[in-house]
Amino acid sequence: MAQNINPERSAASNPSKQSDEALINNNNHAVSKRLQKELMALMMSADKSISAFPEGENFFKWIGTICGPEGTVYKGQKYKLLLEFPNSYPYSSPNVKFLTPCFHPNVDLSGSICLDILKEKWSALYDVRTILLSIQSLLGEPNTDSPLNSQASQMWPNQEEYKKFLDDFYEKHKEA
Repeated sequence: MAQNINPERSAASNPSKQSDEALINNNNHAVSKRLQKELMALMMSADKSISAFPEGENFFKWIGTICGPEGTVYKGQKYKLLLEFPNSYPYSSPNVKFLTPCFHPNVDLSGSICLDILKEKWSALYDVRTILLSIQSLLGEPNTDSPLNSQASQMWPNQEEYKKFLDDFYEKHKEA
């Protein structure tokens, strides 16, 4: 005998949908707790060349800042980054991109970053601090064999020319 099923039934009357929602809420809570711990660790860190904070009330979207490392052509420059964390964090890497335009062999014009720890070498042991320090390190030590910006990659060997171009580029775009 056929049953009348009301497709408008709420999740409360559908136990499997209810358990899926509970699982998502538990995952979000666990990720939020992890991110809260990472935020506290960053705030307590003595390293003032990197920082990151949630954007408003959304704990899954952060704005990070890195300063160009000493002893590199990026010294004296400051870059903002967007970090977006998936519900599967830390088992999946966050999506990270430059908000401040960055002329670099491993950064494209839309701010995407080619960095192995954000892709295939990601580990759940990494945290926001590790990510920011790795990107900061990448500024001074690009992988010119795998460029996203071929112009920057070709210019990289001549650091004097690169620095001149970089400073002009940064001055034009730093407020973007």
